[in-house]
Amino acid sequence: QLQASGGGSVQFGGSLRLSCTASGRAFSNYASGWFRQAPGKEREFVATISWSGASTDYADSVKGRFTISRDNAKNTVSLQMNSLKPEDTAVYYCAADTLYETVVPGRPGAFGYWGQGTLVTVSS
Repeated sequence: QLQASGGGSVQFGGSLRLSCTASGRAFSNYASGWFRQAPGKEREFVATISWSGASTDYADSVKGRFTISRDNAKNTVSLQMNSLKPEDTAVYYCAADTLYETVVPGRPGAFGYWGQGTLVTVSS
C-alpha cells in the first residue's frame, strides 16, 4: 500500500515536497515513480527512481526543478518540487513496481501499485 502526502497550494515560484510511504512490502525491491494528472488530461510521467536510488529520470518539463529521492530504510520516496509553475497544477500520484531496468520506464502502465494521489495547486 502506498500513501502519498505533502500536496497543497503555493504561489508561482514556490516549493513543495511530496512524500510516498509504502507499507507491507520490502520497498527496497521496488522501483518508484511520480506521475501527475491535470483536469481533462491524461496521467503523465514526472520522475522515476530505480530500486537502489542510483538511477533517476525526469520529464523534460520538470528537469532542473524537481528532484526525486528515496530512503529505503524509511520505505519512502520523495519529490522535491521547486520553482513551481501554474502548469504544474495536478493530482500527483506515486507508483511502485518490481522494475529493474537501469532507467525506469516513465509509462504509467509499467507500474502496478499506486497511491491515492495528492493535489498540488500553483497560483500565478
